[in-house]
Amino acid sequence: MKPGFLELLRNSLRSEEVPHPLDQRIAKRWVKERLKRIFPQFRNNPDELERAYQELGLEAHEGAGKGACTVYEITLPTGTREKDGVF
Repeated sequence: MKPGFLELLRNSLRSEEVPHPLDQRIAKRWVKERLKRIFPQFRNNPDELERAYQELGLEAHEGAGKGACTVYEITLPTGTREKDGVF
C-alpha cells in the first residue's frame, strides 16, 4: 500500500529528530565491538580503535514505516584498504 499524499507531505516537512544520547552510545559500542572482531589488531589497542572509529562516517537516520527506530549508516573513509585492515 502506497502512502497518501498528506503523509508524504507531513514526513517531508518534519525535521529529522536528534537521536537519544543512549542510542548514540549503544551504536558507538556496537561499531567498536564489530571493529575489534573484524580487525584483531584493535583488541588491545584502544587508541587505534578510537582513531579507526573516528575515521568512520556514522550518520543517524530515521527509519521508515510506523514505529520505526533510528537507523545508523556507516561509511568507510576514502582510500580504505579492506584486505589489509588499514584505515
